[in-house]
Amino acid sequence: MSQYKINTNCVQAGYNPENGQPRVTPIVQSTTYRYTSGEEVGKLFDLEKDGFFYTRLGNPTSDVVEKRIAALEGGVGALFTSSGQAASTLSILNICQAGDHIIAGNAIYGGTFNLFGVTLPKLGIETTFVATDIEEAELEAQFKENTKAVFIESLTNPALEIPDIEMFAKVAHAHGVPLIVDNTFATPINCRPFEFGADIVVHSTSKYLDGHAVALGGIIVDSGNFDWNNGKYPGLSTPDPSYHGIVYTDTFGPAAYITKARVQLMRDLGVTPGPNNAFLLSIGLETLHLRVERHCENATKVAEYLSHHDKIEWVNYPSMKGNKYYPMAQKYMPNGTCGVISFGVKGGREAAMNFMDHLKLAAIVVHVADAKTGVLHPASTTHRQLTDEQLKEAGIGPELIRFSVGIEDVKDIIADIEQALEQI
Repeated sequence: MSQYKINTNCVQAGYNPENGQPRVTPIVQSTTYRYTSGEEVGKLFDLEKDGFFYTRLGNPTSDVVEKRIAALEGGVGALFTSSGQAASTLSILNICQAGDHIIAGNAIYGGTFNLFGVTLPKLGIETTFVATDIEEAELEAQFKENTKAVFIESLTNPALEIPDIEMFAKVAHAHGVPLIVDNTFATPINCRPFEFGADIVVHSTSKYLDGHAVALGGIIVDSGNFDWNNGKYPGLSTPDPSYHGIVYTDTFGPAAYITKARVQLMRDLGVTPGPNNAFLLSIGLETLHLRVERHCENATKVAEYLSHHDKIEWVNYPSMKGNKYYPMAQKYMPNGTCGVISFGVKGGREAAMNFMDHLKLAAIVVHVADAKTGVLHPASTTHRQLTDEQLKEAGIGPELIRFSVGIEDVKDIIADIEQALEQI
């Protein structure tokens, strides 16, 4: 872990060029690497030596962003993947198999919800979904003998709910199970889940970490704090026949989880990012601490403006006093939550879509959490097939607008909202 402050780590961690080497992280656009000794390559394949031998398992450019994000989160290691969805998938498959069970928040990102609720059951892994604000005793009751993980988001997408991370960690650990936290929206600038008991963190790096909507990616970060030798995780604590009987917990200690994710799952599933995407991410990370501060500053002002507008029915932003999750925001994200807000336009679906269509600066995009202001009306896009009644059951009213506040001048953002509201 770097000795520098988090803002410095955004810029410096993971790459320390020597005399005469490139100052900027270079793109190593190569699938393979030359060695002069066959014995040396054999040691790489037996995990007896560190090094790069095939980009599916590791690449110098990807290595930089892995080390940098591990430093930002305070972990012992990280694995860069081809997408955030791949990171979430590997985080579970690394410790679960057919016949196992996990617990997950019911307000998590829709893609993750489908992964856990539809696809993983086909592989024999069942999921119990629980409310973000579930009581401790009720959460305790959801555990089974075969429960292997608990998965939550530090700030849910798009509902913007904040779970009590410490409580989830406490209950998970009481059952000998790790807590996995998706920290995509909050980023390590605003929330450090490991400091509240989480064991594994995942991100869709395509969002704030990249910041520019130019490169897909995901990452898994290992805290190194969980005891995998508790009898529940034989994949980590018993011999792996595909590596001549190596035992990850014996050989790699605190880094057992993240090492297995790389050398076994990435080897077999191949959800490998390209070096160019790693390079673009490394550039984005350099300004993460600056961008997140501006996103939150702008979002707060936009939320305050909307809360006083007579054409707006409600505003949801956890950093605002009076919000249901304001106390949790103060506990886990006192410096700000993120740049995403949601609000309801009076007049329902037609008024919401009319408002969205009249925006000029804010673009209608499916993406979220990048430098430019973006807007989406879920009821007419991502959830278009649902009736108004079904939308209500899903917590997505026909009047709901998801607004990803960018880093432009906030006066321009508000002026754009104002002119659009005047036309409905």
